[in-house]
Parts: sequence; C-alpha cells; structure tokens
Amino acid sequence: MVLTDQGPGPGQRTDSSSRRSVPEEGALSGIISGFPFLGWDSGERRPLPDATGYVGFANLPNQVHRKSVKKGFEFTLMVVGESGLGKSTLINSLFLTDLYPERYIPGAAEKIERTVQIEASTVEIEERGVKLRLTVVDTPGYGDAMNSQDCFKTIIQYIDNQFERYLHDESGLNRRHIVDNRVHCCFYFISPFGHGLKPLDVEFMKAIHSKVNIVPVIAKADTLTLRERDRLKRRILDEIAEHGIRIYQLPDADSDEDEEFKEQTRVLKASVPFAVIGSNQLIEVKGKKIRGRLYPWGVVEVENPEHNDFLKLRTMLVTHMQDLQEVTQDLHYENFRSERLKKAGRAVDEEVLDKDQILLQKEAELRRMQEMIAQMQAQMKMKSDD
Repeated sequence: MVLTDQGPGPGQRTDSSSRRSVPEEGALSGIISGFPFLGWDSGERRPLPDATGYVGFANLPNQVHRKSVKKGFEFTLMVVGESGLGKSTLINSLFLTDLYPERYIPGAAEKIERTVQIEASTVEIEERGVKLRLTVVDTPGYGDAMNSQDCFKTIIQYIDNQFERYLHDESGLNRRHIVDNRVHCCFYFISPFGHGLKPLDVEFMKAIHSKVNIVPVIAKADTLTLRERDRLKRRILDEIAEHGIRIYQLPDADSDEDEEFKEQTRVLKASVPFAVIGSNQLIEVKGKKIRGRLYPWGVVEVENPEHNDFLKLRTMLVTHMQDLQEVTQDLHYENFRSERLKKAGRAVDEEVLDKDQILLQKEAELRRMQEMIAQMQAQMKMKSDD
C-alpha cells in the first residue's frame, strides 16, 4: 500500500476517510512484480503466492546462485606420478583443453639426475555461462631420478606455501579478493605394470594425506585385462588400508536424494581407484567420431564406461568439486592453521620466558652488587674506627 496526497493512481480506488490509496483487486500482482527480491522479474508475470505467511526468503538460493555464477569458481588440481603414465593426456582429455602446448620432454639421460619441478598452468574455462578458473599443478621429475628418497619434499613445500599464502591474505586488511591457490585435489597416478603400490607411492601418500585430498588413479588401464584390473584395484586398496593412508572418501548421498544419484554415488565409491585411459585423438567408429586409441584388435573408447573409468573419474570430480573444496577448507587448511597458531603461541611464550630469565639474571646481579657495596662500606667503617 502506498500513501498519497494526489488522488488515486491507475488501478487504485481512494479511501476517503484516511486519504490512503488502496490497490484494486488484481493490481497487487502488478505492484509486487516490480520487487525482484520476492522472486519476480519486472517483465515476467507469475501467479501470486498466498500472501499469508509468505516473506520471500525462499528466493535466497537463487541470489546465491546468481552471485556465484557472476563471481566464477576456482579449483586447483595437482597431478603426481612417474613420467610416461599419461598424466598430461588425461588432464587434456578431462577438460577438453590443451594445457601443455609447448611442453619439452627430456631424454632418458636427463631424467637420471633430474630434480622435481613444480609447473602450475592456469586456464579459464567457460561452459553455459559458468566460468571456472582451473589451475593444474604438474610435478615433472617425480620418481625419475635414481635416488627418489627426497623427491616429494618439493611438492610438500609447495602445498604448505599455498596454505601459508592463503593464511597471510586471510589475515590481511583487504580480504575481499583473495585468490585461492590451495591444492584441492591430488590425482596420484599408479603404474599398471607393478603388482600394487611401490615404496615411493606409500611414502608419498603418507606424507601428504593430511594436507590434500588424494584420489588414486591407475594409469594406462588399456594394458590390463578386466580380471587383472580388478585384482590390481583390490591389491591397491588393501595396501592403502594396511599402511593407514587416508584417501578422499566420497560423501554418502543424503536420504532425500533421488535413487539415480544414490546409485551414481555407490558406483563411484566402488570404482576407486579409478582405472583410466586418456587420448586426444579422434577416431571414426561406425560413422561417429570418438576419442580413443586404435589397436590392431580394435578401438579403446575413452568415454566408454565398459572400457575404463574415465567418465566415472570426471563425474566424481565435477559432482564433488564443491565437497573437495570444503574438505580442503574445513579439514586440511584448519589443521595447518591451528599448527601455525600453536607454533606462534609457543614462540611468544619462549620470548616471554627469555625476557623473564634476563630480568631475573639482572635482579640477581643487582643484589650481588649491593652486597659487594655493603661489604666495602663495612670494611671502610672498620678501618675508620681503628
């Protein structure tokens, strides 16, 4: 209702006793339609909900959705594994982009003494108006040297540096535009040619499982038969449990979710570790172009769930991207932050103890000086009496 002193407007009648303009029946929806916070756009007419008990906060999720789409999303994915396991090919296949257009591949002689490097590539991906700032962190040189004892220290240092950088930005004065470069997920590539996990695999995953979400991936699954693939999966899961390694656990579907999503979650959980194939080559099969690998005995299709777990891995990453970020924020980053605060508190306590110790030493020295002065005065008095 609108107070007025200039007579009724269009679609209104005047209450002469109070000079209040009252909307006629049917005009209320036209007035409310101008308020977007109630869920109506100015150019769109929708049926008016029951005004009794309706406030309008049911539209809050739409506001959050519009704000999130406008801001865009950030995600950082780390890929770790020995050279030659198809890490770059898989990443390009997952996101349908070329992250490494001018990549240099070293020879075998260079790999012997090669150290681990960190290469971060960022690309802006847009799909149906939704923008994703994807950062892929590659680790060339991992596991290539003859002595790989300390090869993962560089990787751990990089993860901690991103946590430290985010903590510094979060503690600063301007916190409106913080760029989140924390590692949200780590694809750890396992060789299909072994009989399970290597000692380097175990040591690396134990070193980072408290810092990042680990998703184990069996590379080049087309080198395995279905029976060998299932046997290797069981062996890897048994060794992960035996060594107490904590990998990323997909959350259970809520009870109110539809049956299709529950079944999808169950299938994804049963597929860990994901046995995948990557390829950027288009092959024509039965008049259709597909991505796959051509062999003398047939074609391996990358996006065929009967051939490998590529689609399942991509579905897991897309449908649980928000959960990966939340686990990074609520678990791994909070653990890092609490440890840093504890260290800072201990440093302050030690500094206070050092100051107290110095003060006590000075007081003890002052007392000794006073005692010496008192003795000298006593001796001088005795000599003067003599």
